[in-house]
Amino acid sequence: MQLPIYKSEHEQKLMVELWSPAIADDPENFVLYAFPWGQKNTPLHKFTGPRAWQREVLRDITNHIKKQKGLVDYDTIRMAVSSGRGIGKSALVSWLILWMLTTRIGGSVVVSANSENQLRSVTWAELTKWAAMLINSHWWEISATKLVPANWLTELVEKDLKKGTRYWACEGKLWSAENPDSYAGVHNQDGMMLIFDESSGIPNPIWEVGAGFFTENTPDRYWFAFSNPRRNEGYFFETFHAKRDFWDTRCVDARTVEDTDKAIYEQIIAEYGPDSSQAKVEVYGEFPSAGEDQFISPVLVDDAAARVKWKDLTAPIIVGVDPARGGADATVIAVRQGRDLVALKRYQGEDTMTIVGRVIEAIEEFKPALTVIDEGGLGYGILDRLTEQRYKVRGVNFGNKAKLSVAFGNKRAEMWNDMRNWLKTASIPVDRQLKADLTGPTKKPDSSGKIFLEGKKEMRARGLASPDAADALAVTFAFPVAHRAYNSEKTIRTNAQGSSPTTSWMGA
Repeated sequence: MQLPIYKSEHEQKLMVELWSPAIADDPENFVLYAFPWGQKNTPLHKFTGPRAWQREVLRDITNHIKKQKGLVDYDTIRMAVSSGRGIGKSALVSWLILWMLTTRIGGSVVVSANSENQLRSVTWAELTKWAAMLINSHWWEISATKLVPANWLTELVEKDLKKGTRYWACEGKLWSAENPDSYAGVHNQDGMMLIFDESSGIPNPIWEVGAGFFTENTPDRYWFAFSNPRRNEGYFFETFHAKRDFWDTRCVDARTVEDTDKAIYEQIIAEYGPDSSQAKVEVYGEFPSAGEDQFISPVLVDDAAARVKWKDLTAPIIVGVDPARGGADATVIAVRQGRDLVALKRYQGEDTMTIVGRVIEAIEEFKPALTVIDEGGLGYGILDRLTEQRYKVRGVNFGNKAKLSVAFGNKRAEMWNDMRNWLKTASIPVDRQLKADLTGPTKKPDSSGKIFLEGKKEMRARGLASPDAADALAVTFAFPVAHRAYNSEKTIRTNAQGSSPTTSWMGA
């Protein structure tokens, strides 16, 4: 009669080794032990171990595990890696999965990518390759998007260790931007690992739902995000910027990585230029200065936020209003005086008459030369009520024809272009939401070359919020407004001459 596999002396020795703290709590040691590095007749016969950057990540995890010892309230490790192409991200992802499942008995791993094709053809294909070389490969059964323990192993764990194995698995999980709640996963006291591969393309709502995977107070909680930095907006971008206090980040230049084809990287740099988006994304592992289809670049916004206020008291004050349509959108009132954004007020979930009151408050406080309201949706009612009360207001319809109709497909695109030009010398407050709004929409040229801006529904499909604050600022560019110095001069001349001269608009 043949003994069960786990009764063999060899198998028991293997379990003792893999579950010993020296390997279980040290991912680098696990990787070195578990794969046939340098062994003849294996795919790794020319390799002695992980690359330097991979070792750094593995050592950081080891240090994190050591810090958890003796704690009552445990921390989640959050690590984001931005890199050039071809540095071995998928290999590291595979090692992390196999380490977690092997050493954290009963633990769960969820892996997602920017697309189904990336998940199946790249991430999962790489996992299959490394699982086949694993010293304990016979512990696992792998399918198209799942890796689970073999039946004999679950029987052993349930019988001898008295542990449940229902959630002990790695799942390649797809997501839907339209229904992010469907992404919600398990909560596992035995450990949880979430990996986002090519995470620059994963929309914000999926990241937000992903945070809910880590509600159990357990020492084994790991969240990793790897990507070429193709977009300079979205959650992955924010892990290096607005959310950097919550993430351990590193940027890997592909030219510094061992065993990569340096000639390919130099060719990219030579072909596109050392400061090009291609060189930054594909080689340096840096975010591009602007997305290829991005209308307003983050650099332009950052420069404006760093600029001191001009405080030109002769410039006209213009109030812009973007009324909320309900839901997650906010009513935003922007106050601009010349090259300064003076104030930005946000109001959530208020009815039409309350919004009318908010606009009146702004008019009374700032005494604008003109108040401009996006007249779509709720805007019509607000505009009518303010007009009845004899306030100097005008409405603008984003879908109307642009003045420069050869270049812009509608009024909204034209206003945003004026706002973009204004930002080159403007001063705005440091405001993360405003920056996200300004840099969010992409440009969408039609077949004739006219520029349109991405719509709010399209932005929501990408996981981005409606750019309410940016639209409120944009409407302040809808109509020309005379500079106050010109108005004063005009009044003097009119009083002296008894007639009004021909006007030209200044300081809009």
